[in-house]
Amino acid sequence: MAFDPITIINVILTVVIFILGIALYGMKKNTMALYIGIAFGLFAISHLATLLDLASSLTMPLIVIRTLAYLVVIFALLSLRKK
Repeated sequence: MAFDPITIINVILTVVIFILGIALYGMKKNTMALYIGIAFGLFAISHLATLLDLASSLTMPLIVIRTLAYLVVIFALLSLRKK
């Protein structure tokens, strides 16, 4: 296991944002919070794989996960134009 402090901080913060996004969606039914929470949940998976030294063996799945996360954020931001 690689105990890189930056990656550890990234995992912690992305998990916190994921939890907040899901909680806010549950309380306020705000889909923007849900989308952001989902995206950061995907980023958390990516950072966790890096922390567990799995990134080199999971290169393609991590590319897909990170791309999906960015696309969710783009979708969320573009959906604001309609409001």
